[in-house]
Amino acid sequence: MPLPTEYVRPAAVAVPASGQRGLPALLLSANASMYAVYMGVGSVLLPTQVAAIDPHHKVALLGLIGGVSSVFATACNPVAGALSDRSGRRGPWVLGGALASLAGLALLGSVRTALLVGIAWCLVQVTMNVYQAAVTAIVPDRIPPARRGTASAVVGLALPVGGTLGVLIASRAAGRPAVGYLVLGIVVAAAAVLLTALCRDVPRGRAAEPASAVPRRSRVAAALSALNSRDFRWAFVGRALMVLGYFSVVGYQLYILEDHIALPKGLSAAEAMAVLTPVSMAATALSTLAGGLLSDRWNRRKVFVGISAALAGAVMAVPVVWPTWSGMLVFSTLNGLAFGCFMAVDTAVVTLVLPRAQDAARDLGVLNIANAGPQIVAPFVASAVVTALGGYTPLFLFGGALSLLGALAILPIRGVR
Repeated sequence: MPLPTEYVRPAAVAVPASGQRGLPALLLSANASMYAVYMGVGSVLLPTQVAAIDPHHKVALLGLIGGVSSVFATACNPVAGALSDRSGRRGPWVLGGALASLAGLALLGSVRTALLVGIAWCLVQVTMNVYQAAVTAIVPDRIPPARRGTASAVVGLALPVGGTLGVLIASRAAGRPAVGYLVLGIVVAAAAVLLTALCRDVPRGRAAEPASAVPRRSRVAAALSALNSRDFRWAFVGRALMVLGYFSVVGYQLYILEDHIALPKGLSAAEAMAVLTPVSMAATALSTLAGGLLSDRWNRRKVFVGISAALAGAVMAVPVVWPTWSGMLVFSTLNGLAFGCFMAVDTAVVTLVLPRAQDAARDLGVLNIANAGPQIVAPFVASAVVTALGGYTPLFLFGGALSLLGALAILPIRGVR
């Protein structure tokens, strides 16, 4: 699942001043539908489908499918973005990606083998990232710089709103995954139709070709040069550890509820997910807002990042010592609070330790590796931990240890208070 990141566009790009009144609401709808697909499929429908195909090897299969599909998603997003830039238009990519995702989700709901499930989910990841790349680029294209803070705040609500909607839809359709896949596909297609119909493309110049060819090795070295900065490097390490710890556990939450937690009689794992996800998302939204405001008011960043990462590590012990429904409610609330505060304030930390302001967009792209890379590795690592060490208790302890290391990684940063 992609995490919200700060998008920086060079100041020289002209932004249209008209026709923006309803755009934030359309962007909220478009982004929320995207997160509905990612959360609904990744948290409920895909694990349910894999378990039905092979209940004895579900952990390993889900790890393999999730890891491989994340590679496709990570590779496709920048390519799709570059093609959208080169074409000078966003609408066709938004609509085409959404309609292709609808077809891919319908295919995913119809297949009955693990191999075909993996292929279909990889296809959906590709098409959804075509959609995502174009939708993300609309903010710097169409929103004036003076209004981007407000627009970003509105778009930031897409994760809790879309994530909750997706899990609710998927949980209701857990017994009929094909229906759930189709409904989620219709949701993202409808959002794309609304966005492209009500927010028409504005003329944009095609991306200029580079003046001279630069060797690939030199381009890669320049792109990764931000890691030469001591503070940026530690911020990168802390983000990567936190994301890896978080997604190693969250990606297996349905199986944890089925196999590790003592749920109340009559409450299925899918129904439990429909309760836990809104709880976690509400806590995430609250702590994101509170953490950002308080860190600004007190002009302190490191303490918020360090405490939230340490809390994320500590709460992983709750389902170990309290493997009950009440324990999971406490865990989801505290984990959401910790992760939301961390992501909000850590993003501010990163922007303050960027080596060069003129390379901000490039360097924030490097930071995205710390978001996307751990999500590729997490399914493989988590399935290996569960399979090799026997159960979900080692997985919680592993995720907690990574988060605690992420808290320690903030300490060496010197350029931020």
